Amino acid sequence: MPKRGPGRGGKRGVPYRGGVYRFLLTPRWWGINVFVALAIPFCIFMGTWQLGRFEDRVDTHRAAEQRPEPGAQAAAPLAELLPVDKSTSGRLATTSGRYGEQFLVPGRELDGRSGSYVLSLLHTDGGRALPVVRGWLPSGATAPPAPAGEVTVTGALQASETQHTDGVHTAGGLPSGQLGIISAASLVNLVPDDVYDAWITLTTSPEGMRPVPAAAPQGSGLDLKAFQNLGYTLEWFAFAGFVLFMWFRFVRREAEAAKDQALGLDPV
Repeated sequence: MPKRGPGRGGKRGVPYRGGVYRFLLTPRWWGINVFVALAIPFCIFMGTWQLGRFEDRVDTHRAAEQRPEPGAQAAAPLAELLPVDKSTSGRLATTSGRYGEQFLVPGRELDGRSGSYVLSLLHTDGGRALPVVRGWLPSGATAPPAPAGEVTVTGALQASETQHTDGVHTAGGLPSGQLGIISAASLVNLVPDDVYDAWITLTTSPEGMRPVPAAAPQGSGLDLKAFQNLGYTLEWFAFAGFVLFMWFRFVRREAEAAKDQALGLDPV
């Protein structure tokens, strides 16, 4: 019996056309190939973008460590430090005006105890109101009134809070005279003056209250979000590798099936 030669179109019975498996040129495989050709660059792009976000946070963290402590720098006029950013957050700002409306910001913890911030609006000479956190009170304590007359205040500058800030209350339903979040948006309808998109916390508080320490600016440290970016980087690169692995696996399976068919073998 003569030996069986290679199948038509390729050696060992595997159908080729121009050095390429012929099944790769079918409409079904065109769709698979286009998906793979688009998915892999997209995954690499997204992984590289997430890696860049992580590296930016690392650089910001290093820069923040190299800068002097914000509270150790000399106080500057409020106008010179606005708008609040990572370099001015925590800096000591000074301004003058007269205290007006006062609010409690409940549900704030200090050293593991629950209480409220005492927030007084300072109506500055420029015609805008600055939220000033004069201190922290334990739950149930009575807030002392703000000083009367013209005052000059110095405190650590802070950016307006957002719904992601720890301790904020955004569900509403608070009694009159209370705020759930320290932001210009929450105060603009409560006072006649424009409100600064910032606030300060006094370095020294009146008797009966405790100073509220300044918070670190968001995105300035290696927090959970930074490591989430790193995790997403690994996921995108892993998905790119998975897509390529599955493509080779499907090609191999299809090639083996085509080889069996060329040899006259029935698929199992």
